[in-house]
Amino acid sequence: MGASNTWIRNVAQQGSLAAGKRRVRRVLIVDDHPIVRQGLRRVMENEEDLTVCGEAETARDARAAIKELSPDVVIADISLKQGDGIELVRDVRAHYPQLPILVLSMHDETIYAERMLSAGANGYIMKQAASEQFLISLRRVLDGGIYVSEAVGNNMIQKFAAGGSYISANPIDRLSNRELQILHMIGKGMSTRETAHSLNLSIKTVESHRQRIKRKLNLTTGTQLVQYAVNWFTGREGALTRATTEVPPSAAESHGAS
Repeated sequence: MGASNTWIRNVAQQGSLAAGKRRVRRVLIVDDHPIVRQGLRRVMENEEDLTVCGEAETARDARAAIKELSPDVVIADISLKQGDGIELVRDVRAHYPQLPILVLSMHDETIYAERMLSAGANGYIMKQAASEQFLISLRRVLDGGIYVSEAVGNNMIQKFAAGGSYISANPIDRLSNRELQILHMIGKGMSTRETAHSLNLSIKTVESHRQRIKRKLNLTTGTQLVQYAVNWFTGREGALTRATTEVPPSAAESHGAS
């Protein structure tokens, strides 16, 4: 019975290809929120040319799934339970140069999109986007293209046209990718020790990065850094150009404030 069903499916797929339809592409979803993974499955389940071949919620699981399942495309978030989306994209690109990667994230595309493309992603789309736009972006990267929003594309063109004279008004743009990762983890509530373990760095190195982040963002205390990071991570960074609101000392201490 199983063999018969398999044969029928194969014949049906061959018929679809003969009729000029797209071949079915296998999608791996990497996100630490089950509801997001379920939602993406639902969006793709009625698409004849797309099928979800697997899911992962950590960077380690994602690497194992790519090796085992050989997907045609990876959809990945920046925030993962363990590990980091930037590092995952960089690692996947190094080991699978031809594998398309679409970053789907809640985090501000004006901050992350260009960085993720530099790390090796083929596209970046916000989770707030309509499902139709998501499908457009997914098929774009599957077909070998690059996808960013019109706003991000225009910003990249402006930077290119300005050359070395372009100066961003956003202080976050002063941060290196590593500093941005660490700010992101502070905003998630991770301690210096947890951040060091996650990024495979020494505590001393993370502390040095924290000091540089404070200087670049014009912050003076660890408490201000924690408050800034939390506001930025939760999407309220627009309300702060400088973090002056105090958080309880115990919270700052738990993050290794200095």
